[in-house]
Amino acid sequence: MTSILASFFTGFVNSLPTTFTEGFVWGILAMGVYISYRVLDVPDMTVDGSLALGGIVSAMLTVNGWNVFLTIPIAILCGALAGVVTALLHTKLKIPAILSGILTMFALYSINIRILGNRSSQSLVGLPSVKDSLSSLFNIPFQYSNLIFAFIVMAIIVAILYWFFGTQLGSSIRATGCNIDMARAQGINTDNMKILGLAISNAIAALAGCLLTQLQGSADVNMASGTIVIGLASVVIGEIIFSNKVSFWLKLSGAVVGATVYRLIIVIALLLGMPTSDLKLVTALLVAIALALPLIKGIKAKGGRKNA
Repeated sequence: MTSILASFFTGFVNSLPTTFTEGFVWGILAMGVYISYRVLDVPDMTVDGSLALGGIVSAMLTVNGWNVFLTIPIAILCGALAGVVTALLHTKLKIPAILSGILTMFALYSINIRILGNRSSQSLVGLPSVKDSLSSLFNIPFQYSNLIFAFIVMAIIVAILYWFFGTQLGSSIRATGCNIDMARAQGINTDNMKILGLAISNAIAALAGCLLTQLQGSADVNMASGTIVIGLASVVIGEIIFSNKVSFWLKLSGAVVGATVYRLIIVIALLLGMPTSDLKLVTALLVAIALALPLIKGIKAKGGRKNA
């Protein structure tokens, strides 16, 4: 028993740099999901496609000789365009938001394969990558340079979003999601706010995909499978930890914390011997339990009052 615990503890500690790196990257995605689901109150499924789009665009530009850091803004722009397409389907063609996202995500699968040159994946082995550049810059092992880079990018995104959503334009987006009728009464063009909000959300998702590709050394057309559930799980876990009664920057940070906690749970599950094929089941159960907690707390509270 002692040797098993020691092996588990050693494996857990050794996995921490990679786990936190992935937690920060998936936390960036979670912030994008938070913008669509919580700020705009739009159930957007596009991120499943835009994350892969960002990663694949970055990979193919790298293969074609682009500087790896210059591929990042191009990937972000592509993700933003995907969000605009979804928003236009929803606002101009009056297609329900969730169906608009599904249609865009569905189309992006074929587009991503075209970008990959009719292949399903692209390896970056032997090519310059972010992790190579950062490891040389900091003169430290890959896992630590990746961790530092992911943390810096995550912190920058939190700072930018906190500043932006405090501006008049950002407040208009928040007002649209909070009460669309009241926002219209105040003269806000809610269609434009949805377009901008979904563009930002998917741009952030594409950035996360770009970073995942560069840090993992490959891009795959299926790399974003289940992305929306992971993002939602991160957001919900973060809300449970910080609660909804906190400032906006803590809500954004909560999405990152939730993503990191989610990755830690997955690592623990794998170290305990759970098959990788069961991870989606674990994620679904986590999200279901997290979403049901407010109801469970409400039932307990009512029961306590009755007993009193």
